[in-house]
Amino acid sequence: MSKNDMGVALVTGASSGIGRATAGALARAGYRVFGTSRKAAAANADGVTMLVCDVTDDASVRGTVAEVLKQAGRIDLLVNNAGIGLLGGAEESSTAQAQALFDVNVFGVTRVTNAVLPAMRARGRGRIINMSSILGLIPSPYNALYASTKHAIEGYSESLDHELRTLGIRVVLVEPGLTRTSFEESITRPDRPLPVYDTVRADMETLMREGVNTGDAPEVVAEAVLKAASDPAPRSRYTAGKLAGQVSLMRRFLPASLVDKSLRKHNHLPV
Repeated sequence: MSKNDMGVALVTGASSGIGRATAGALARAGYRVFGTSRKAAAANADGVTMLVCDVTDDASVRGTVAEVLKQAGRIDLLVNNAGIGLLGGAEESSTAQAQALFDVNVFGVTRVTNAVLPAMRARGRGRIINMSSILGLIPSPYNALYASTKHAIEGYSESLDHELRTLGIRVVLVEPGLTRTSFEESITRPDRPLPVYDTVRADMETLMREGVNTGDAPEVVAEAVLKAASDPAPRSRYTAGKLAGQVSLMRRFLPASLVDKSLRKHNHLPV
């Protein structure tokens, strides 16, 4: 495969933020890129073909994958990027709200992956990149349910990679830190808020906004995805940005008690 023809890529959640930056970076690198969004979106300046896809709907996912295969004949790279957030105390979300979050962030990934795998297996090659987060590595107070989805993606991705490696398919993780996107503006709030959490929840929201404002540009994450996509001997995970790298090292090498104290200090909680 030449540098000018890297293959066919499918990027979910590509209408804005990390997904849009990733789709553009892949297109400039030589991929023919198809992006998805829940609502109709025009092709962007990089020539990315946008398709409507609801990752929580089996039929929608199957139809999208079938359309890509109809137009391009194959899928060499899948980037599972679509996701939503949820900020609040874990107790403040109903089971239904937690299930809705997992339906996008976890089961959406499995739906799209399962739909793409038959075509990859038939060709004996392919790469799947799942968008995780530094919150897939560490605890995150008032992000317990969101962090749980990313922890789930970490375990799913590493396990799936072992299942598929002998079939010529690799599964890798990209772990961004805080990124300058509109993610926090569209974040879900708890559906049964409790007064006991109001003050700290508001503080956490402020802290998140401050972190996002000084976070990495989406292009930093896109570059990590491009590296993960093109690496001939891919690692299991790629951090994106300085903070993500620091957190990864902290989690791996520092004693649990120091990690605990550092996290509470960072989140302005009593140590």
